[in-house]
Amino acid sequence: MSHYNWKNKNVFITGASGLVGSWLTKILIDEGANVIALVRDIVPRSILWSSSVEFRYIKDNLTLVYGKLEDYDILERTLNEYEIEAVFHLGAQTIVGTANRNPVSTFESNIRGTYNLLEACRRSPLIKAVVIASSDKAYGEQKQLPYNETTPLQGTHPYDVSKSCADLIAYTYYNTFKLPVCVTRCGNFYGPGDLNFNRIIPGTIRSLLEGENPIIRSDGKFIRDYFYVKDGAFAYLVLAEKMFTDTSIHGEAYNFSNETQITVLELVKKIIDVMGVDTEPIILNQAQNEIRNQYLSAKKAKEQLGWSAKYTLDSSLIETVEWYKNYFQS
Repeated sequence: MSHYNWKNKNVFITGASGLVGSWLTKILIDEGANVIALVRDIVPRSILWSSSVEFRYIKDNLTLVYGKLEDYDILERTLNEYEIEAVFHLGAQTIVGTANRNPVSTFESNIRGTYNLLEACRRSPLIKAVVIASSDKAYGEQKQLPYNETTPLQGTHPYDVSKSCADLIAYTYYNTFKLPVCVTRCGNFYGPGDLNFNRIIPGTIRSLLEGENPIIRSDGKFIRDYFYVKDGAFAYLVLAEKMFTDTSIHGEAYNFSNETQITVLELVKKIIDVMGVDTEPIILNQAQNEIRNQYLSAKKAKEQLGWSAKYTLDSSLIETVEWYKNYFQS
């Protein structure tokens, strides 16, 4: 899959049991890397720990370090003891509603967690690439769309602000200390293994499988970028590979997107079509503290990294629906 030789490379991943982290971990283990994962909670039903054929062998090839991003000493020990060369920082509190309910725990994991990790990396001379996962939410609400990487970072609500901050802190570590760091800003991830059922795609699929009408929290007209998890995991890999060979991209941020803009209502209707169900969604129109329209330009990633999305929205939704059917049957 990858053209770079990851065999025996020592790689540290935070958020390895999350949606993107699980697929990235799988790709790197398949490529022969030594993957060390920071794990806070074991979520037995998550795809990383699942007994599905695709993931069954993963846990036997993964080194687990138990701890939290808020614990600096664990990060420094791990990077040193395992002689880490590449870091993928995906660990975060990722749910907007959770951040609105409990901003402090979100700030602790997303802001403190990021500067702890970057500081530990700064003190680890073997590290050649640090990839920090930011988000399209870091841009906040903007008049100019699509966002490109020069769009200012101006989150206004707790989750967005946590991402804007982490993003700026990453740039500081490059600018002041020349740490080899790059930032990714991606749309809304979806795909096999997402167990956050308050997200629109898994939530809609579950409702339809249970014979219920899917629920849309907003008015259905919000526009978003939906990004398939396998494309996302591969994007992280491509970026790190480029960082090993081309130091001129250190300190840069990259948007990753398949550049398909779609409203929430259109997306739900697509899922209803894929599943062949005759139903209509219930529109609650209750969304608060959320940005109306957000979508990204991925031109820079295409031009500088030679990256492009491999999956269309339609083909990946079919694959995703299949996974959930199997998941709920078992």
